[in-house]
Amino acid sequence: METKLLDVTDENIDLAAEIIAQGGLVAFPTETVYGLGADALNSQAVGKVYAAKGRPSDNPMIVHIAETEELKRLTPEITPLMEALIGEFWPGPLTMVVDKLPGIPDVTTGGLDTVAVRMPSDDIARKIIKRSGCPIAAPSANISGRPSPTKAQHVVEDLQGRIDAILMGQDCQVGIESTVVDVTGDFPVVLRPGIITPKDLEKAVDKLGKKVELDPALFVNRPRDVSDKDFKPKAPGMKYKHYAPKAEMIIISGEMDRVKAEIDRLKSENEAIGKKVGIILFEDNQFHEAAHDFFAELRDFDERSVDLILAGALDTNDGVGFAVMNRMLKSAGYSVINI
Repeated sequence: METKLLDVTDENIDLAAEIIAQGGLVAFPTETVYGLGADALNSQAVGKVYAAKGRPSDNPMIVHIAETEELKRLTPEITPLMEALIGEFWPGPLTMVVDKLPGIPDVTTGGLDTVAVRMPSDDIARKIIKRSGCPIAAPSANISGRPSPTKAQHVVEDLQGRIDAILMGQDCQVGIESTVVDVTGDFPVVLRPGIITPKDLEKAVDKLGKKVELDPALFVNRPRDVSDKDFKPKAPGMKYKHYAPKAEMIIISGEMDRVKAEIDRLKSENEAIGKKVGIILFEDNQFHEAAHDFFAELRDFDERSVDLILAGALDTNDGVGFAVMNRMLKSAGYSVINI
């Protein structure tokens, strides 16, 4: 398959929307990471996304919409809880897991009776959705398990020859995927942390007398057994290997000065035996910078054929730090040295 690399022009946005409307696949920028878009209501088109990415079929998609009104095509009821979150965070990097209407193909939702929905704030993404005339299923535009793409070139590296077109936009502003919140119960439950933190969510739902809960899976400190047939992930990233660089990766956790010293020691030790070492180390309180840069640094290390990545842990008491560490731990296969 020949993949068209499209500059961002109004004409090419129209072309991208037309390709999606006709059942094709287009990668495009959002504020979080690049997404791989298909008509969410076209089961054959969504099936092509799984094939292009090598994505497990029970890993649900996030459906992207451009207007709140479009929710009525996807879910039977917009609850007060949903309204509170929409009012505060849409458009933006928040995904809500809601009850789904029967017309949504099972392939889009991983066989669940819920659907994950978000409204991106990126202008290009919203124009594509509007002009395509359909809600768009758009997981990250990468080979499944690889670091998420935050630059157009990352998408080219993974998906050229596998999809119809790539809209070659700017680098993504946020750098990690959206916060995913299950709103089907009495209380909102965070399934995947993101730049919108639990504290942010609590402020939005406090007037409803709601508390925000965190899914217990967020505190698992080892890879989940993918052979566990009883576990049905409600959001992307809950079950399968994610965000992995080609190199071995180790996280060093502890007081900053000691972390820096241990990273220096391990770097020297490994370079002495001929290994190429990459370092990821953010200073205290650089949580948003970490979110923006983390995946791009992993991709850069892949390009440079690094053998070992040494990463300093972030403070998980901070909501954004917690979100980045969620990705960092999975990238490292939960390999952590506590000092």
